[in-house]
Amino acid sequence: MNSVDVTLSILETLLKEKPDNIFVGSLHQQYCNRGGLSKKQLEGLMAKAQQSKNVSTAKIATLEAIIKKKPTRYQSELVPKIAVPIKNEATEIAIKQILEKYPQHKMALLMQSKVKHGDPLSKAEEDEIKRLAKLLYK
Repeated sequence: MNSVDVTLSILETLLKEKPDNIFVGSLHQQYCNRGGLSKKQLEGLMAKAQQSKNVSTAKIATLEAIIKKKPTRYQSELVPKIAVPIKNEATEIAIKQILEKYPQHKMALLMQSKVKHGDPLSKAEEDEIKRLAKLLYK
């Protein structure tokens, strides 16, 4: 069975009509190199083909069917930025006080590391720091 490449046929017809058309020449080169065109490129080709009198309506209809078969790609929406956590000065001071008295305190070192890297502390972590500070400085 001998199949007809409609896209290539339209590209060659348009190139014969206007050999100096950069857009069609670029599409032809990409089609020959990669073996296909994107949906947007095919839509641009169809617009050029519809302006031409040398391209048959049957080929334009076939090109339109090829375009409709191709998936439409949508850009994902921008992800809203997460609000910068508000620094709790009281918690930072409490961590420093705990580490002054007990420099090897594992939980206080962990919380200090989180604060330095800008990671937010959970409510439970903040409460634990406050509880420890109260125990140390009664």
